Amino acid sequence: MELKVVLPTILILAIGWQALLPRLRLVGVVAAAAAACAASSLMGGASTRDILAAVPWDVLVILVALGALSSVLAEARVFERIAVGVARASRGDPRRFYIVVSVSMFIVSGLVNNLTALLLVLPVVLVILRLITPDQRYTTWTLGLMLVSCNLGGAATPIGDFPAILLLGAGRMDFVSYLSQASISTAIALGLLVVFVRFAVQPAGRLPRDELTRRITLRVAETMHRGVRLNRRLAIPTFLIAAGMMTAWVFVPPSTGVSADLVAWLGAALALVIAGTAGERVVRSSVDTESVLFLLALFIMVGAVRTTGLFELAGQALVSLPVRPSVRLVLFLVTAAVLTGVFSAGPSMAALLEVAGVLARDLEPDAVYVGLALAVCAGSSLFLTAATSGPLAQAMVERADLRDAGGSRLHFGFREFLPVGLAAFATILTVGVVQALIRIA
Repeated sequence: MELKVVLPTILILAIGWQALLPRLRLVGVVAAAAAACAASSLMGGASTRDILAAVPWDVLVILVALGALSSVLAEARVFERIAVGVARASRGDPRRFYIVVSVSMFIVSGLVNNLTALLLVLPVVLVILRLITPDQRYTTWTLGLMLVSCNLGGAATPIGDFPAILLLGAGRMDFVSYLSQASISTAIALGLLVVFVRFAVQPAGRLPRDELTRRITLRVAETMHRGVRLNRRLAIPTFLIAAGMMTAWVFVPPSTGVSADLVAWLGAALALVIAGTAGERVVRSSVDTESVLFLLALFIMVGAVRTTGLFELAGQALVSLPVRPSVRLVLFLVTAAVLTGVFSAGPSMAALLEVAGVLARDLEPDAVYVGLALAVCAGSSLFLTAATSGPLAQAMVERADLRDAGGSRLHFGFREFLPVGLAAFATILTVGVVQALIRIA
């Protein structure tokens, strides 16, 4: 068999494995990466050294650095304060609560690791939900909209989530270009979703207007506010460092030698040094080695397939379709969204970015890349299993043992999330396609 068959087969099997067996996804992709290197070396392809040399290490550096920065903010109890602030801002009103949660998570997820933000904010959200005594409909749409908002916030900035970080680290787009386009598109998508939920779904419409419950909820939020103390010694310098990193990404050109990964590395290192023992604790226990190994294995497999020229051939086949360029772009974005929904964001973005590079030769590059980021965001919002945060949120909700007014247990699983996912998928993909077509018009 030829390498053009063997290496893509290994990649496809690994992507399928991690989607079908998420509990063993790390074992599967690491083993597949080793198999890809062995096959390439033994069958006359690129050597393991050449494949490893082509790995985008700068992307992994940015990912680890931003994760460490988020962990320092977590040590300072920033996320708990944000969560309690969200609860207070809603004033105990179920009709405001899910909107405030969604907008807040969108903003937070654009600035820090969205998975970290979700895991630290969700417990407070569950406390408020328990006090509201919601029904299944309200629980589904509140938590579902929260997850989708995290995905949109992650796609809004170049540092919010892996697909955007990959674009920044790989040099496909600069910080300002991505931010100026993606932030507007994702904000529009969130606005459309919130309006749809507020007026079409009306999840709070069946809940009774109970003034006593509202007052109790607000009092509990005030009590939590007094109980959560912000560590200003950690929070203030970390925020200043993050602001400095943003400034460097915007104003310092890569031609100076100060690359995006170097800025991230220096900023995270300074934050860890200032944090002292808390910084040492973050390095020892909070660095997400699982994600790093997972993405490294994916990069190795994608790099091995790239050496065969298969991605180039796929891109050329798409470019040669006897249709208008705008139609080719739409077909690519829809395919990317569907594949992401099935196989999750990381593997899809890592592989599809190579095909996008071919399309970007004939079309406006920013339209292709931002459109791809939004398509991946749409796909990761389609199913509860399409993003890493989905299964984790499901487990946390099940442990919380939420009950409705009649004492029946409330659930948040694949079936419950599906209506939210379909609405989010259609909305985000439509916005992504429209913005891409406007850019190339």
